[in-house]
Amino acid sequence: METRTGVCNLCEATCGLLLSIEDGAVTGVRGNPDDPLSRGHICPKGVAIGDVHADPDRLRRPVRRIGRGDDARWEEIGWDEALDLVADGLARAVNEHGEDALAIYLGNPNVHSLGSMTHGVALAQSFRTRNKFSATSVDQLPHQVVGHLLYGHQLLLPVPDIDRTSYFLVLGANPMASNGSLMTVPDFPGRLRELRARGGRMVVLDPRRTETAKVADEHHFVRPGTDAWVLLALLQVLFAEGLTTPPAYVDGLAGVEALVAPFTPELAEQASGVPAGEIRRIARDFAAADGAAAYGRIGVSTQEFGTVCQWAVQVINLVTGNLDREGGVLFTSPAIDAIGRGLIGRGHHDRYRSRVRQAPEFGGELPVAVLREEIETPGEGQVRALLTVAGNPVLSTPDGAALDRAIAGLDFYAAVDIYLNETTRHADVVLPPTTLLERDHYDLVFHLLAVRNTARFTPAVFAKGRDQRHDWEIFRDLYLRVTRRRRRKPPLRRRVVAEARMRMSPTFLIGMLLRSGGSRTTLTELRKHPEGVDLGALRAGQLPGRLRTRGGRIDAVPDLVAADIERLREHALPTDGELLLIGRRHQRDCNSWMHNTERLTRGKARHQLLMNPSDLASRGLADGAVVTVRSRVGEVKVEVAATEDVMPGVVSLPHGYGHGRTGARLGVAAGVAGVSINDLTDPDRLDVSGNAALSGVPVTVT
Repeated sequence: METRTGVCNLCEATCGLLLSIEDGAVTGVRGNPDDPLSRGHICPKGVAIGDVHADPDRLRRPVRRIGRGDDARWEEIGWDEALDLVADGLARAVNEHGEDALAIYLGNPNVHSLGSMTHGVALAQSFRTRNKFSATSVDQLPHQVVGHLLYGHQLLLPVPDIDRTSYFLVLGANPMASNGSLMTVPDFPGRLRELRARGGRMVVLDPRRTETAKVADEHHFVRPGTDAWVLLALLQVLFAEGLTTPPAYVDGLAGVEALVAPFTPELAEQASGVPAGEIRRIARDFAAADGAAAYGRIGVSTQEFGTVCQWAVQVINLVTGNLDREGGVLFTSPAIDAIGRGLIGRGHHDRYRSRVRQAPEFGGELPVAVLREEIETPGEGQVRALLTVAGNPVLSTPDGAALDRAIAGLDFYAAVDIYLNETTRHADVVLPPTTLLERDHYDLVFHLLAVRNTARFTPAVFAKGRDQRHDWEIFRDLYLRVTRRRRRKPPLRRRVVAEARMRMSPTFLIGMLLRSGGSRTTLTELRKHPEGVDLGALRAGQLPGRLRTRGGRIDAVPDLVAADIERLREHALPTDGELLLIGRRHQRDCNSWMHNTERLTRGKARHQLLMNPSDLASRGLADGAVVTVRSRVGEVKVEVAATEDVMPGVVSLPHGYGHGRTGARLGVAAGVAGVSINDLTDPDRLDVSGNAALSGVPVTVT
């Protein structure tokens, strides 16, 4: 038996691992105590990483679908045949129907793969279609829009300095389960203990008593979709009581004060249920703290005023003097600064709109909530072919059942994926890449968002099989094949440069980036230290120099936000007695996958609809009964579980469940194995950014 250093890049925490290997299999996994970021932490997903490598359900060779519907079957084919079939199908759609006839969807795992970041994005950009989509618009788009508007770049997002803060305000986030999101914070439980040991506090606002809320110093229930009223009321108190200490490089603060003036704590209490007195006290405590950080995540992003929420979070940090301050929120200094190097674009908004609904793009992507209508609506620019990469939009995007039907009617669909899932079962061809332990890894994105500056390169633990392809090799070969088949080819010089770059391996590109631009380390050094290199704590004093805005100043009142706050003023408050649906995640889940891993699905079932006992009683429902949950777009049947952990008027289903083929392993009762929250979420409910409003969906339960 031997021990090898690995990394768990299943989620944003990117924890370092030590793997016990015997006879070509993982026999043991533990956290790497020498990793300067994760510090030996590991969660159940990391323990199960070897199960993904050895999963019998995982595809290892290309497959082609024969037939349709229930009569479809799959056969393995060779790589050359598979790549030619995909290139033919994609090029045919573009050549016969125009660039926009092809849609591309990139799923969440792409950002966790070095090859997808270096080559997959380049492949997607080589197609000139406007119909590009990703998981961003069901997850984090408000963050990126606000980063672009305030700081000049969509990923220039300040990170809570959790290791030094004394007051941590958390809204709609559950880092005890997630280890952070857009805040890479492995070992959050350990860091919370350290916060408490130095006399700090954590305050949580959430409609559910989450794993994080249960260990907080304070937890306040807040009605789903009403966080904007609470956040604006916090700002109103800060201005009204003279508690603001903003930096000199901020413009428009008088406009902020005027915008938030009508949003009193009393109005916020009426909307949200959070007592006005508590809102005032939280604002005062936050302003008085010796280093405070406000942090809002998916629960406040995935609602109709998600952009207003994320703007308000940033402005609370800014006007209290906690932006660019130790113990507040800080920008990272990664070894490879993907922002400073221009590897990731700044972002742009509303350069064009979707064909059917006229939804604006951001950063060259349209909201995925419009994908179904772009497939089904006839006319010039109708989507006729689809390429998905590591994505399952039928399970993870709004009104999944309708999208399922739409994808089934496409002329051609190809997927780069290791599984046949709810979406890829419709593909004509599936191209499976190597995964996780079979490829080199360097994190280009999450070093940008980590609570400590580190760098780590992790060589592949296992060599790829003779008949396997890395994802970057698939993207390279598709680019070369499709380019040859397209009628409209890029200019020769651009094509030569692109082809040369696509032939370079991701590891070679990382080495080049580390050798240039003052990275403070090299690939050679990182190979000597696979546990990672510590580059130090986050640094204060980077602003205004780090800003990418015109003039190096922050405009605190972007027009897009100001207009949406006016919309909020006219928005109806929640109706008494109405049930609002929210999602939830579990530490043993990884979005819409890993539900076929026995190690992660054993134990107490966790698929149920959570409901407050008072709501069950008022409807004459019994704990454990199978109920029907209905929204405007659909209905599901699922077992209900009574719990005081959700506030009255709120019900909760987990995100990402479905997987009817593995329902038995999930402990799901017969007849409800295919339940997905996104058969209830509504594609018509969008934030101004285009993000799907998955939280606070009105439902009935019978």
